[in-house]
Amino acid sequence: MSAAVPAARPARALRVGIVAGEHSGDTLGAALIEALRARVPQLECFGVAGPKMRAAGCECWAGAEELAVMGFTEVLAHLPRLLRLRGALRTRLLATRPDVFVGIDSPEFNLRLAAQLKAAGILTVQYVSPQVWAWRQGRARTIGRAVDLVLCLLPFETEFYQAHGVAARFVGHPLADAIPLSSGRAAARAALGLGTPPLTVALLPGSRLAEVTRLAAPFIAAAAHIAAARPGARFLAPMASAVIREVFARELAQVRGAPAIELLDGQAQPALAAADGVIVASGTATLETLLTGRPMVVAYRTSALTAFVVRRLGVVKVRYFSQPNLLAGRALVPEFFQEQVTGEALAQALLRQLEDPAQVQRLEEEFRAIHRQLRLGGAARAADAILECLAEHQSADARPPRL
Repeated sequence: MSAAVPAARPARALRVGIVAGEHSGDTLGAALIEALRARVPQLECFGVAGPKMRAAGCECWAGAEELAVMGFTEVLAHLPRLLRLRGALRTRLLATRPDVFVGIDSPEFNLRLAAQLKAAGILTVQYVSPQVWAWRQGRARTIGRAVDLVLCLLPFETEFYQAHGVAARFVGHPLADAIPLSSGRAAARAALGLGTPPLTVALLPGSRLAEVTRLAAPFIAAAAHIAAARPGARFLAPMASAVIREVFARELAQVRGAPAIELLDGQAQPALAAADGVIVASGTATLETLLTGRPMVVAYRTSALTAFVVRRLGVVKVRYFSQPNLLAGRALVPEFFQEQVTGEALAQALLRQLEDPAQVQRLEEEFRAIHRQLRLGGAARAADAILECLAEHQSADARPPRL
């Protein structure tokens, strides 16, 4: 796709169907809507949205939290509900016929829906590539049949798609634009009323109910180990929702001798900026921690069946699962999977990092280099790519048929 193609400027309103899953998808969707509206003021957006997208003006047909399901067994348990939701969305989108459909993350849900819409002549875009380069690489051809364009957040993804003949554009990551290159620790601590503790640790156990259920206990145990080793340490735990807070608080109350952990409603970015080190669930939060420039330890726990498939059937094609290590192509930060995720292991790994100031400085420098690589005005580039693709699509539709 040539960058020289002018962006579409429809005379009538630009109508965009969007399906975004989870908190991270809601953040991406809201930024995309604002960038599209800056280019096409007459903008109508509708679909599956979270609170940020609704605030940006998206008509909400269903909540983004309805797609917050992870792992094979969890998806199976929710499959009837998800199929009903997808069927209802397909019917409504085919009746509404948006100019473009944008699926944000949630590939298992969005790509099947996109394929059905594309077959009906609607332009389709997948914003955030599935980790097809990591496992089940044959899905690339299926993705190419389902969507007209893949918008990639990570730079190495476009080469993979090009090798499979799929149109893809690296747009950078909006989080890299939103988070400053230097996050002030003192200002963040003052804003949170922390004072000057000898050590501040942020605990980010995830935004999905299943992962928080699995990670709350070892994260709290890690805090206990750190508190024993570093008296006076403070602990912050940003909670993604009221439900997540309730689950974590219930687990905290059951741990005898647990240190005081301050639960925050949201405020992940201030908590990360205030922290000296972070224990974090695998996912977008690892990238947010990298962009804030903080040492981290990454944990990933899933169902026993999912872990068996990952380990025994050889479906995973990469060595790492955390975004810092994937972006660096090597082990920048410690990763712990499944039964490796214990309080003692997490605590010791984080303390080893923090006790080596030279290593912390090197890590911060590498994080900052990655931050600059991703800081490209992601939402604006995504909006431009969608409008350029739409212009090409409309131009192709306007060509007379060959005789």
